Amino acid sequence: MALYLSCCLLFSLLCSPVCQCHWPPGGLHPKNEVLLYPSPVLPEGRITSVQLKRNSPKRWYFAVQEARSPYSITVTPCDVPIEWRLSAKTLLAKPISTLHLESKKSKPEQYWRTSEAVVDLFIYSGNSAETFTGHFSSKTLYTIMLLSTERDTQVTMYLTTRDRPRGLIPELPLDPRVDTVGVGMTSVTISWEPSPSVLQQRQQQDFHYCLLVNRWHNYKSLCAAETAMKKKEVEKPSSMGSWWWHGSSEISTSLHPGQHTALKSSGDKSSAVTGVCTGTENIYTFSDLLPETQYYFDAFVVNRLNQTSSTYTGTIAHTLPEPQPEVVQLIDGEIIRVDLEGRRPQQQYSFRPKSWQRSALFTFQTCTRGQVRVKITSKGRTLASQVVDGLGRILLEGKPKYVLQLEPASKSGASLKIQASTAYHKPAFPLLPESLNVKSFSKLRTCNSVTLAWLGTQERSKYCVYRKRIAETQLQLVKKKKDDDRCSGPESRRKAEKVLCKYFQELNPLRAVTTATVAGLEPGTSYLFDVYLIGQWGFPIKYRSKVVRTKKAC
Repeated sequence: MALYLSCCLLFSLLCSPVCQCHWPPGGLHPKNEVLLYPSPVLPEGRITSVQLKRNSPKRWYFAVQEARSPYSITVTPCDVPIEWRLSAKTLLAKPISTLHLESKKSKPEQYWRTSEAVVDLFIYSGNSAETFTGHFSSKTLYTIMLLSTERDTQVTMYLTTRDRPRGLIPELPLDPRVDTVGVGMTSVTISWEPSPSVLQQRQQQDFHYCLLVNRWHNYKSLCAAETAMKKKEVEKPSSMGSWWWHGSSEISTSLHPGQHTALKSSGDKSSAVTGVCTGTENIYTFSDLLPETQYYFDAFVVNRLNQTSSTYTGTIAHTLPEPQPEVVQLIDGEIIRVDLEGRRPQQQYSFRPKSWQRSALFTFQTCTRGQVRVKITSKGRTLASQVVDGLGRILLEGKPKYVLQLEPASKSGASLKIQASTAYHKPAFPLLPESLNVKSFSKLRTCNSVTLAWLGTQERSKYCVYRKRIAETQLQLVKKKKDDDRCSGPESRRKAEKVLCKYFQELNPLRAVTTATVAGLEPGTSYLFDVYLIGQWGFPIKYRSKVVRTKKAC
């Protein structure tokens, strides 16, 4: 009987039916099927990957020699919903020797049509993984037929004839839901009930958990997740091969409990599909997420020996938004200093002009090395945008309220002074000279005096000179950091450091040079000299510091 059934099965596989249309309604099979091409045998005990063409059904066959032996078949769609059915056909108890295959080509068709009616054992349509379990009947040929009506797709099948298939396919707990433990601005922690397969394994870690996070939807199977990851990583397809199994080149070939291995399919956080295997741990924290963004989380328990997997019910989490920076109200004409840190949210300020023309002059001075991005908006519309490095002005008019946003251009941060004023005809900055350098004359340098010179302007302005003695051990450090703070004014200096203040004005720019002699110094001593240009309406402008050493002997 076993030989007879095997021969019948081989005979059936040589010529399988071809249907010229879609499956008819009601689950009936066409009566005019013609056997034209060979169909494959579905292997037992391993995953079979199938490429389906749109509206082109595919079939596989399997049978067994022993009657009433159990079998289980699992079909997993990897992308779009599919239709699949499992049917059984009992073969004729007719000796194979009576079939003269070599004499008449119509014999295979006659033999097939004289078989008993086809019985549908299971019919399914959708994109979830489904499993059918039954027992073999004697002299029965089983057919599984797959069809995709949407587009070309991939499907995996797994057939087992073991008496205890529970140890082959990972088991899910009674509550297979993924729970959200904690949600932060850039991180989400999830957990799930342990799989019985993971709890029952001993030293050999055949089962482990793998997770997936993305911004589009939950996945109903690991096959669908892997397909999505491959689509997101078109430029590097070789790195996506079975990231969840030991065959991946990116994943360690032996995941142990507590070992975390991750693979991202995209470097851009806004479009990343991220897979990670956590060993046997059933809690994990995803970090480096985007604030105020919805994410979908899926968990899978995987059998690393035969590549089978089971899917938990995924969850959704929404990361927290970034804290909104406090909006500070600017006072007309007041000068304030703002310190910006590179990783903090950008600082915002608002200004309401009180004048009837609603004009506003914004003045900026960066205090440290580094640029600052400035953007001014009104009712969500950008009115002006500028990168300030040193001094900057923006004149606007016609709006009842202006919102000022400041952001450092580098992660190291920045510091600056700002002023908002309706007196646009009285600029906060004085007229600046062509150069802010201070020079000293060697021939005029003595043991107890130093002569300094700097450029002035055509405006009548006030100039103040300050000095500070420098120890020899601090000389190199002072030279390195002497111009780190360009916003420091006379108010930051001690009264004892003040040398003199003078007014100067020269209408001819070629002759706008003024000097000052500082006396009462000690021989062979280094001094730090600072000159401040104080305008009529606002900011004091600091010239570049100058370090000068007096002569030791005269």
